[in-house]
Amino acid sequence: MAASGEPGRQWQEEVAAVVVVGSCMTDLVSLTSRLPKTGETIHGHKFFIGFGGKGANQCVQAARLGAKTSMVCKVGKDSFGNDYIGNLKQNGVSTEFTYQTKDAATGTASIIVNNEGQNIITIVAGANLLLNTEDLRAAANAISRARVVICQLEISPETSLEALTMAHSNGVKTLFNPAPAIADLDPQFYTLSDVFCCNESEAEILTDLTVGSPADAGKAAQVLIDRGCQVVVITLGAEGCVLLSREEPVPKHIPTGKVKAVDTTGAGDSFVGALAFYLAYYPDLPLEEMLKRSNFIAAISVQTTGTQSSYPYKKDLPLDLF
Repeated sequence: MAASGEPGRQWQEEVAAVVVVGSCMTDLVSLTSRLPKTGETIHGHKFFIGFGGKGANQCVQAARLGAKTSMVCKVGKDSFGNDYIGNLKQNGVSTEFTYQTKDAATGTASIIVNNEGQNIITIVAGANLLLNTEDLRAAANAISRARVVICQLEISPETSLEALTMAHSNGVKTLFNPAPAIADLDPQFYTLSDVFCCNESEAEILTDLTVGSPADAGKAAQVLIDRGCQVVVITLGAEGCVLLSREEPVPKHIPTGKVKAVDTTGAGDSFVGALAFYLAYYPDLPLEEMLKRSNFIAAISVQTTGTQSSYPYKKDLPLDLF
């Protein structure tokens, strides 16, 4: 109980501001000079295990910026699952709703990368696909009291839709990242998303338009607005992003500073996590300014190898971002 005579204050502060309902994947990465042919065994020169999955990536970036976060997800009752829970805790993420199951293994991504940075990836979603209605009901209090809820499509789309519905009906701001994209996305995803944020290739799959420039992104964003979105953000990698909203129906291109990219893996998730942080803690900041700052944070992440390991902490960032 708070001693200040405000009994609600302490409990209020314990509620996670950013709740992510999504995926956790263990990345099994092998670096080789070239990709093997069918039936061929080749020597690689380095192997490492990393923490990935779009949901957890976004959650970790928001947490490193100072957000109070909670991860609603499912991992296996196995060593990868145990390690993943440890990783979330180490990043200050609440694991109260990080469930473990004996019915499937922790999600994995087996990745082989050659010297040119080209890769082949096999994802086995495993336990991620078992996150269900019952799990969401157990986390309903956290979802309905958050400031921002983030969802993606690496868990079953029905579960993501249910989480967005739960958040939306409680007046919680929803940030939806339709990745990996599905061509025949349920139309409710558009109307339930306060901010609909995708990259150029996802925008192409969703709209059937070619997105090769900021102008193209503006046209694709208009299609998504016409489907019921309130705000659409299309990220364009080194080109920054394009913003379109119902309130301001002219697309805005928000460029980003030029940097030397070493590894772009997870940059989109860094952007989404940063955007969620600003939506939760700086709600009065103009959206354009939030996107500029999110661009800047994502650009830092591409200058180091690894996914979550490349995400910056608040203490390492310029003060004017906060």
